[in-house]
Order: sequence, then C-alpha cells, then structure tokens
Amino acid sequence: MRKTLYIIGLSAFVFSCTPQQNVKKSSYKPKGPVSQPKTVVKTQTPEKPKPQITNDHGVEFFTTNISDAAKNDNTVSYGSIVSAKPAGYKVVKTYFPAIAQNFRQKYLILHYTALPDDKSITVLTQQAVSAHYLVNNTGDNEIYQLVDENKRSYHAGVSSWRNDKNLNDTSIGIEIVNAGYTSDATGKKIFAPFNDDQIKKVAALAKDIITRYQIPATNVLAHSDIAPTRKQDPGPSFPWKKLYDQYQIGMWYDEASKQNYYDLATSTDFTVKYNDPTFIFSVQTQLQKFGYTLDLSGKWDDTTKKTIEAFQYHFRPQNYDGIMDAETWSILQALSLKYPVK
Repeated sequence: MRKTLYIIGLSAFVFSCTPQQNVKKSSYKPKGPVSQPKTVVKTQTPEKPKPQITNDHGVEFFTTNISDAAKNDNTVSYGSIVSAKPAGYKVVKTYFPAIAQNFRQKYLILHYTALPDDKSITVLTQQAVSAHYLVNNTGDNEIYQLVDENKRSYHAGVSSWRNDKNLNDTSIGIEIVNAGYTSDATGKKIFAPFNDDQIKKVAALAKDIITRYQIPATNVLAHSDIAPTRKQDPGPSFPWKKLYDQYQIGMWYDEASKQNYYDLATSTDFTVKYNDPTFIFSVQTQLQKFGYTLDLSGKWDDTTKKTIEAFQYHFRPQNYDGIMDAETWSILQALSLKYPVK
C-alpha cells in the first residue's frame, strides 16, 4: 500500500515540474488575413567618380587626395605611380586608388654634416650614409636632392620617438652643411653658427615637405632628439624658435605658460628636491612621455643627462649643460601641456 502511494506521489511531482507549455492543449485561433511584408527598396547612392590618373609620356601620376585628411589618410601620389608588370598579364587601375592608405613619411629629421660642402656631397652620395636632401652653404639658390622621397635614406640610424623606432622607415632627412662643434679647454661643446641664407632654404624646403605630407609639429625633430645618447646635430645654434615664429615649423613653448611654471618652481626650493629619486623619476617619465627614449632609473645617470642636453639643444639653447634646472623644467612642463600625447 505504501509503495503504491509513493508511486502516485512521485507521478504527481514529476507532472508538476514538467514545463506547462508541453501539456497545454493547443487552442483554436481563427485565421485572419495574412499581411505580406513590405519590400524595402534600397536606393543606391551613386559612387562619386574618382579623379583621373594623369599620364605623361607613359608615366602615370595621381595627385588628388580623395581620403580623409583628418585621419592623415592620403591617396595623393608625389612622383610616379609604381606598378607591377607580371609577365602575360595586364595590371589595370579600374578601381585605383583605395582610400585606406597613408604616407610613409611621418617625420622630418634635421641634421648637420660636420663637413664642408664638397666632402658633404661625397660622403652622402658615395658612402653608406645618405639623406633625401642636402642644403649647401655656397650662397646659391640650389638644394641638392640625393634620395627619392618614396625611398628610405640612411640618415637616422638607431633612433626612436614616442612609439616609433628605426625612423629611417618613416622619415625624410635633411642634411645641412655646417662645421658642427669643437670643444674648449673645459670640454664644453662650441657649435658653429648657421648661415641665414641656409636657414631660408631649410625653411622653404621643410615647409613644402611638412605641408605635402601633413607632418605634425611634434614630428619635426633634430637628430639629437631621436638619438640623444650619440648625436648632437643640428645643435643649439640651429634656430628652432625662428623656424617656429616665422614659418610655423616644428614645436615651441608658450612663454606665458613657461613663466607660470618657472614662478611655481622658484617659489619653492627647487634645489632641495633635485636629488630626490622621486623627482628624478618624475622628470624621466615626462621626458619619456614627451618623446625621448630613456630608462626610468630614478638617478641622474649618463643617459638622462644626455637626454636633457638634447632637449636643451632644441628648446633651451642658451644653456645646454644637461642639468634639469628650474628653467629647463619649466620649458618641459609648458611643452608637455601644449603638445600632449594623443
């Protein structure tokens, strides 16, 4: 009897746990008129005709940008279009150009040769070093092109800036004939001045390159910026501020911002915290974030001093002793505020 009651109870439990949709009887619903889904007619936006490729004596050129300039995408071709010629087949440009592309040329790097004109030409054309352009010091209106802009020249060497390395791959190099530097009795580097006519050439050339390739101010750099532990060129005699003021080329700080930071630094005892590892680490971090490559050691090591020296060549040329004094610190703050890393 108990066994029978147990089986009945179990059956009731199973039935109560069964999903109700499985046991409901289907109810009759009268059929109404069936509405047919409306057909959506898609109107195709006609594709804008692409600008034509120019053909000059069998050489093709495309000099119109149809991409998004705000994203630094560029379909413009400076120079002829280089195309494959597969045997037995024809390469056509029916769908040329795709809009998803940009320039290889992201940086403009400035150098000095530390050689006179004739030797500069020989070295840059006959040895394992080169640049796209050489600005002479002979007083004429000529600028020598040595390498096609679409090809790599060997000017930057081991180099880096922000997240990019090996800048030969992504830069155009300009060499400027200049004697470089000599060292005085105390070991201080004394840099040769640049000729005013040379600077006008450099400015015109740089402005043209920057405009065509949309190179941002943060990517117009000295060789010493991208290789601070081994290079000094173009040195503190190069007039970066003049190029910024007169030609809107490259970076420079706002004087009012720099002065505010300087007042802040001098209102406290700046020298007290100078050797504090926390302060040193903070300076190294800011230099690294701004673009320079160095280790965060928390010490005024040789690499950090040379990096500060390179920074001073570019932005504080009156004193390039490699010491992070209040003025150099203030300039770094003002530049970091004006040119934040995106």
